[in-house]
Amino acid sequence: MIQWALIFLVVAIVAGVFGFSGIAGTATEIAWILFIVGLVLAVIFFIRGRA
Repeated sequence: MIQWALIFLVVAIVAGVFGFSGIAGTATEIAWILFIVGLVLAVIFFIRGRA
């Protein structure tokens, strides 16, 4: 998940550089959501692994 978040972040940066603000905003939102989901899953797996 974190890898996909980084990919979408790079897409957002490239789109922003070329002036595609709509695509950049959408890619940024997707990257943020994937980052949060990946972080939550990492915490869940960490807690379940200790049990």
